[in-house]
Amino acid sequence: MTNTLFDLKDKVAIVTGGAGALGSAMVKGLAQAGSRVAILGRTAAKGLELADSLQRQGLNVTAVQADVLNQQALQQARAQMLSQWGSIDILVNCAGGNRRGATIMPEESLFDLNLNDFDQVTALNLKGSLLPTLVFGETMAAQKKGSIINISSMSAQRPLTRVLGYSAAKAAIDSLTKWLAVELAHKFGEGIRVNAIAPGFFVAEQNRHLLLRANGTLTQRGQQIIEHTPMGRFGEPEELCGPVIWLASEASRFVTGTVINVDGGFGAFSGI
Repeated sequence: MTNTLFDLKDKVAIVTGGAGALGSAMVKGLAQAGSRVAILGRTAAKGLELADSLQRQGLNVTAVQADVLNQQALQQARAQMLSQWGSIDILVNCAGGNRRGATIMPEESLFDLNLNDFDQVTALNLKGSLLPTLVFGETMAAQKKGSIINISSMSAQRPLTRVLGYSAAKAAIDSLTKWLAVELAHKFGEGIRVNAIAPGFFVAEQNRHLLLRANGTLTQRGQQIIEHTPMGRFGEPEELCGPVIWLASEASRFVTGTVINVDGGFGAFSGI
């Protein structure tokens, strides 16, 4: 028998960056839990391809084109979702990423930082979570019910070497998550919750070269990460689905303002 606390039947979820490696796993997990899911992305092709694949598996998934940094495009996406499905109950702010110039490589120093790339990384990761929250969260406020899930990072809690822009942006996500949780509960009631998930190390296209060599063996950085992860491996994208479904469901109805680590113990290990 299905536990109704975790049942997302008839819920409407929007996953920004939902066609990416981690986002696509969460889209599938939410759909398998019963929700209708919109994959929101800046380009249409990848979202449509994923939606088509999941529809063939019997899942209720659609794709919506919108840039998370374009408020007008997000408002149009909101109108489309409300017209199609009538409500917006879950928002997963998964759009994010890094840029080469906001990363300090071993042969470089702080003074090689590209400020334009730094601005773009902080905009995508921070403003790219705030703007969808302002647009889709407004519907939740009117409903007095909804779950917003931000995506943080281990680099927010323990700033990692090299990824200066990304670490700064994700640290801001942790602060934003707590601030929004308080503000929305105070102004619109206990039905609106804001939490975050902090993934540990998952291999995706944007970080593959940092973790793995072309032949699939670990780089020096990849080896250091594995040595500091008590479970001794990288995460699998589908391992994010349980926390996402829990935070989206009534099972976590008294949980807000938290950051849930999904990291194989990385954040708990001192290295000794």
